Amino acid sequence: MTIDLRSDTVTKPTKAMLEAMFSAEVGDDVFGEDPTINKLEEKCAALFGMEAGLFCSSGTQTNQVAIKLHTQPGDEVICDANAHIYYYEGGGIAFNAACSIKLLNGDRGRFKAEDVVNAIRADNVHFPHTRLVAVENTHNRGGGSIYDFNELEKIAEVCRKNMLAFHLDGARIFNAIVETDKSAKDFGRIFDTISVCLSKGLGAPVGSVLLGTKEHIYKARRIRKIFGGGMRQAGYLAAAGIYALDNNIIRLKEDHLRAKKLSTILKAFPYVVEVMEPETNIIYFRLADNFSGVDFQQKLLENNIKVISLDNQVIRMVTHLDFDDQMMGRLEGVLKKVA
Repeated sequence: MTIDLRSDTVTKPTKAMLEAMFSAEVGDDVFGEDPTINKLEEKCAALFGMEAGLFCSSGTQTNQVAIKLHTQPGDEVICDANAHIYYYEGGGIAFNAACSIKLLNGDRGRFKAEDVVNAIRADNVHFPHTRLVAVENTHNRGGGSIYDFNELEKIAEVCRKNMLAFHLDGARIFNAIVETDKSAKDFGRIFDTISVCLSKGLGAPVGSVLLGTKEHIYKARRIRKIFGGGMRQAGYLAAAGIYALDNNIIRLKEDHLRAKKLSTILKAFPYVVEVMEPETNIIYFRLADNFSGVDFQQKLLENNIKVISLDNQVIRMVTHLDFDDQMMGRLEGVLKKVA
């Protein structure tokens, strides 16, 4: 048995999810005729209280479509220095939208409204136009950190006053929602567009949905086509997304509890010098200088446990619906053996 903690994207569809996929009614989505995709888009939009949605193949695609939607070549995008749209999307902001980027150094990926105010460019021929602010919630490289909603409201107000678009990379937005007293509609109220991923903690095999106004999504559909993202009978994939929304949101709390338990276990080992306290399902920890991340990763792999080694001494583990308490016990045993 292999334990894979590299990401919450590694999950496999459950039997019930597969049954939903196999029984899906499909059509040609490029013609707008796939009823299951239409149902998913409408369901997700209604959940966040937004007007419309667009099903895409990945969270990277929904983010990149949104950035292109809100900007013109030569504009500037404000985001955190460790944001997924900057760090992990292949330089897409430059390649797809031809925009420059203003990077902010937030707290575990979370910057403040005053940071945005200070980052907005003056109206000067030497500078790009500031056009878009993007936040990530939860924040991947911030260890699954959750934005304070009051701060998001303040940032939204700055965006409104300065006529800037406000985009949410909500790859793990439901992880944030289940840990706070805020609903999906609260987020839909303050953002212009939201990217909602279905293939991370929710367990669907493929897909994300971009949400916005009807006008935004009409334009986004054209951009998706230009990016080669038009799909045909993709309702089989959308059916998995519908199942995920109906069944796998509340159970995210189980992943968070296991992440907290795992962080406690890690703190007990002398070769772990620092653990970033998990707020949701992502654990980052730093190894002692005499224990390289590559060696640690290899020792676990020899015991059929997969993790990610970053920045040499930093290890990431992500809990998910395919990681249970029995696996936790086995992992703890291997970690003791490594010690």
